Amino acid sequence: MLSQFHNNSYFLNPHQSNSNYPLFVFLPGMDETGKELISIQTAGLEVAFDIRCFVIPPDDLSNWDEMTKQLISLIQIELEKTPRASVYLCGESFGGCLALKILERFPQLFTKVILINSASSFHRVPWLNLGSVLFPYTPNFFYKISSFIALPFLANLNRLSLFSKQAILQSTISAPKKTANQRLSLMRNFDIDEKKLSRVTQPVLLIGSKLDRLLPSETEAKYLANIFPNSRLLILPDSGHACLVEADTNLYKILLSENIIDV
Repeated sequence: MLSQFHNNSYFLNPHQSNSNYPLFVFLPGMDETGKELISIQTAGLEVAFDIRCFVIPPDDLSNWDEMTKQLISLIQIELEKTPRASVYLCGESFGGCLALKILERFPQLFTKVILINSASSFHRVPWLNLGSVLFPYTPNFFYKISSFIALPFLANLNRLSLFSKQAILQSTISAPKKTANQRLSLMRNFDIDEKKLSRVTQPVLLIGSKLDRLLPSETEAKYLANIFPNSRLLILPDSGHACLVEADTNLYKILLSENIIDV
């Protein structure tokens, strides 16, 4: 079930594995270590893909370079066990940033790429930058209740089931304050090499939520579309930031409608 790498990050397969399918590497958001939330986000994909979700333990303080090396090692282990003709890379929010770092260095590993509400726009949002700088000085009590305050910014609550609300709330409180601070710092200082990314010729599907209250995801998706030469843009008109947990948003159906799935 789990592929370990030096007891740090690992691969989680939330659904039944099928080595005859393309490998689908899913990079979730900043605090998403909960199996329940990942299962919701990837629901339906198991009919066409062999899914591996990259999980960063709550106490893991790896930087972008270290996470990139860990992820590539895990992917190579999977491909050594079972060679695949196709490998899909999908990054959501914080995972979108990691996907971009991976593509800068190892684009040849992937046949198709999906980026969903990439947090690569974090450093361009003044209030988020200021909040991340002040975050270490917030009282521990406030940190414990901040997940409840942030929930309406993370998702369109009207489009979430009770189970989804509980799953996303549990996920956001899983990381210790020290870890949350380090990952906020990673996003604040995140940058991309546009020149390297412009050499990625594989199909890239860019998904942005129009009603994202946390990040300017629609604008960021359009920005990235101008970098990737073979990109496709999809704007979800009624979705919030955590669009993959919304009842009416299914990633498998999106990939099918956008002709991303090889049939």
